[in-house]
Amino acid sequence: MEGWKEYSAKTVDEATEAALAELNLTIDQVEIEVLERESSGFLGFHSKPARINVRVKTVEVNEPAEIAEAMISNSDICNTAVKFLDEVLTAMDIKAEIKVDYNVENEEINVELAGDDMGVLIGKRGATLDSLQYLVSLVVNKESEKYIKVKLDTENYRERRKETLENLAHNIAIKVKKTRRNVSLEPMNPYERRIIHSCLQNDKFVETHSEGEEPYRKVVITLKKGVQFDDNRRRYGRGNNRFNDNNKKKISSSREFHKKYGADTKDYSTDYKKDYAAYLESKAAAKAAAEAEKNN
Repeated sequence: MEGWKEYSAKTVDEATEAALAELNLTIDQVEIEVLERESSGFLGFHSKPARINVRVKTVEVNEPAEIAEAMISNSDICNTAVKFLDEVLTAMDIKAEIKVDYNVENEEINVELAGDDMGVLIGKRGATLDSLQYLVSLVVNKESEKYIKVKLDTENYRERRKETLENLAHNIAIKVKKTRRNVSLEPMNPYERRIIHSCLQNDKFVETHSEGEEPYRKVVITLKKGVQFDDNRRRYGRGNNRFNDNNKKKISSSREFHKKYGADTKDYSTDYKKDYAAYLESKAAAKAAAEAEKNN
């Protein structure tokens, strides 16, 4: 079937989550066909995983006429993405440098945006960046026979967000081990949920699963059944300072942050405020060093 790709997992929900994470899309942006539901078998024997087919929905996008008329090929995919993004950024009155790299082997296009006010494009927890990435994906795939994955990033947000989520996963895992109580994280998109799952998949004491419906689906971290601790309090209680030390770290108040870095940062999450402040400070330091070297 044209455009469809098969995914398999223990349950239909897990197969769906794996597909959405790989495509970096949300449930409303894809079509799903259940080929075979999971089966537990008899007394756990002869169980079968779930199988589904997934493809990206076809949506009309009002891109510029010259883009619609362009024939999509390996040589002009990048130009198509650049032209569309240039139109969008111009309409938003945002000046940014657009760098595009097409990986033929992986059938993947990487787009990097650089400018002075990229926080507006990132949005709250990367929501604006994700939406823009989806639109670019629709444009470049409109005339393509095979699906081309699009990754859109600015100020290395994706990698820094990944590191933030991995640190969060480790810290919450320690909390679960210490308190022996389940912890539910805030709602995340499929890609971010997969980061949490992958980060803790080899942990001997905790496990993860997702609950809820999109877009409010969230990861829950729980203690594995039958887990026994040796001197648990010493290992995960007061003697372990990692979780406690992280809790002691604080950033400036929201008012001070907005005053220093601009009013547009009011929707930034606490984690991203910390990362963004560090990024701007390192950027300013590099600029000052360059000017000092130039003057000497």
